[in-house]
Amino acid sequence: MIYLLLTIKHSLYEVLKLLIPGKFRIITLLLLLGVTSGLISATQAPAKPEPIVLRNEPLPFTPQEFYIADVVDARKDRKAVAYVQMQGTTPTQPPTLQPLNLLGGDIPAVKKFVQQGLKRSVQMRPVLVRVKTLQVSENLVGKERVEGKIAVALDFDIQRNGKTLHTLEYKGGGRYLRPLRDVSITEPTLRRSLTDALIYLNTWMNQEADRNEKLATGVKIVFKDYTTNNDPDTVFYSSKRPLNWSDFRAQPQPGIYAAAVLPGFAFTGQKEVVNGIIQLNLKVKVYMVRDGSWVRAGAKNPYSLNHEQRHFDIVKIVAEKFKKQLTENKLLVEDYNNTITAQYFETLREITRWQKQYDDESGHGTNVGEQERWNQRIDNELKHYTY
Repeated sequence: MIYLLLTIKHSLYEVLKLLIPGKFRIITLLLLLGVTSGLISATQAPAKPEPIVLRNEPLPFTPQEFYIADVVDARKDRKAVAYVQMQGTTPTQPPTLQPLNLLGGDIPAVKKFVQQGLKRSVQMRPVLVRVKTLQVSENLVGKERVEGKIAVALDFDIQRNGKTLHTLEYKGGGRYLRPLRDVSITEPTLRRSLTDALIYLNTWMNQEADRNEKLATGVKIVFKDYTTNNDPDTVFYSSKRPLNWSDFRAQPQPGIYAAAVLPGFAFTGQKEVVNGIIQLNLKVKVYMVRDGSWVRAGAKNPYSLNHEQRHFDIVKIVAEKFKKQLTENKLLVEDYNNTITAQYFETLREITRWQKQYDDESGHGTNVGEQERWNQRIDNELKHYTY
């Protein structure tokens, strides 16, 4: 290139010596060299197009249920937001597909667009936006028109108590046609696609806030004791219905003991979301199984029956402690099931400990003094509960 310019300069100067007076030769030569340089540079590759400037503007709604806590990049293709058709620098040069990014960085630009467009109140639910797809692709339609397609895929996740709960997915986009030499429509269409995604989130939040478990802000338990005794094999605990010997229907087992009762503890439940609170309606069942309980023929007396009834009472007492523990502890929306399950198994272990201690200290009812002490202890515990 340097050799070529020197050659051109030398040739032009020789010609100008013959045509132009000396004092104008240098000026004319510089002007001609400027034209020549322009012709040479016209054959170079076109300059890289400018990044897309995502315009920030107030969005057409005010969130009542959420705020955007953060925007993160979850795209597989992070090379460019847009691949646009650009006119060549000469009429004969064909259009080329050029990669474009958002000014300031793709995700920072989207984050700025969201946070400046929406009012933010940290008293509401924090939402994490994960950008999975944000892509503009273009194709030529004939010689002078371009078709553009925009694809947007976002995940919206609720953040709660240090955990992230996947909540909602959005897939959308847009289309446009533009003249080959005018790329001004690309940014407004992309901006509109992002706005549509946030409108979708806002609409869903407003509709689901009071009834969707994922959006619940707390957990409430409503307990009810199951006391209906119409099961032929099961007696459910009730102060109005103590045990009687006819409930002991199994065959006596070999050994030294006069009788045995098989009590148990369980619960069933249903849930509903009421005004944004998960309400758990738990039905607590303290029961004894008739076909698992037995008594020897010569042991059917009030003293022995009282001993077996106290085994049943112990299960009731520990079941009430289960209810009290769950009522007093704050249950978290994201893991209340785990908390209840863990407390249930701890209650079963506590029942086993109490039953063993009771039998060990009362000698399975043979120690009258210890039996009376346990009678008083159990009666005092039962006074705390209404059933």
